[in-house]
Amino acid sequence: MAFMGHSRHGWPVLPGAHSSYAGGRSPSESKETMSMKTKAAVLWGLNEKWQVEEIDLDPPNEGEVQVKLAASGLCHSDEHLVTGDIPIPFPVVGGHEGAGIVEAVGANVTEVAEGDPVVLSFLPACGKCSYCARGMTNLCDLGGAVILGPQLDGTYRFHTRGEDAGQMCLLGTFSERTVVPAASVVKIDEGFPLEKAALVGCGVTTGFGSATRAGEVRAGDVVVVVGAGGIGVNAIQGARAAGARAIVAVDPVEYKRAKAGEFGATHTAESMDEAWNVVSELTRGQLADVCVLTTDVAEGSYIEPALSLVGKRGRVIVTAIGHPDEHTMSGNLFELTLYEKQIRGALFGSSNPQHDIPRLLELYNLGQLKLDELVTAEYQLEDINQGYQDMRDGKNIRGMIRF
Repeated sequence: MAFMGHSRHGWPVLPGAHSSYAGGRSPSESKETMSMKTKAAVLWGLNEKWQVEEIDLDPPNEGEVQVKLAASGLCHSDEHLVTGDIPIPFPVVGGHEGAGIVEAVGANVTEVAEGDPVVLSFLPACGKCSYCARGMTNLCDLGGAVILGPQLDGTYRFHTRGEDAGQMCLLGTFSERTVVPAASVVKIDEGFPLEKAALVGCGVTTGFGSATRAGEVRAGDVVVVVGAGGIGVNAIQGARAAGARAIVAVDPVEYKRAKAGEFGATHTAESMDEAWNVVSELTRGQLADVCVLTTDVAEGSYIEPALSLVGKRGRVIVTAIGHPDEHTMSGNLFELTLYEKQIRGALFGSSNPQHDIPRLLELYNLGQLKLDELVTAEYQLEDINQGYQDMRDGKNIRGMIRF
């Protein structure tokens, strides 16, 4: 990719890129002079705690936007940075589910302007590559940069302790302010509560789309959702909106099973084995049409019981992130062929953020999508480690940082 050839420290200053920043300073001034301070949560190594510190933020380059965050969700994917299941260079500013107000724009940005409310999409979409042209913007070629650390031009916007700091998914929403690609922002209606809109930047859209887009749930289908956390309950919402006649939520945590019912689950089970009995009885042995895996981590051993839950031409949707070094999955190949069962991966729920994010917010306005109920606890940025401990302990459907 082109950005791989850029120097880490060659800070280009683009004509007109900073005319709206810091009182209209001259573009000839260095980024070091024009950078500002922001409080952010930084991860410095594997299995370490998030460090909340004041760091430097450079203004936007060409094609970039500076956003003042209102809120950021505590998504499990940022926990994968800690464990190494998502490999990324350190240090890195975490966070990829957020919403805020545009404070400044770089040169040649026409999609948004200062003052616009936006949701940050954790996958950018150029609108021009082969995948975008075919309506698969979640697979945009720009997505190849989301775990590399720097921005699309190969340079960094965050700096701390004398080092460049990367950004989770090009965003870094665990910061009061951030600079992101214009391709990563979705303008939303004025007045929509930003702390609610933030949830649609990842968890809601990923879960909802896993059922409606990747899973192709239809009216009358029977659906199993394995893992009733921040993604799973939204897969439940998607299945409900699509008209599923039965939705079985599978989770070992009693609290999450209880919450699943509030979002549309009709039945619950502690394990996939228990769910098989429920589904078999519900369908007179035909089994489910769709099974969505939204566990904390996707293990290869989960595939066989998931396949056993679906019947002929049933679809297993793998939304959870697996270990990058795991290359084996279990499953009955005899049944896979004879029953035409399918295993599908789902990134961002196979959604198209520029289209789907505003539509989901419209569903909320119409009372057809629950957002308020998703947030089980709010935290200050300084309490981020407690928020993730609560997630590990099964206390949260979604924790939220409010700035």
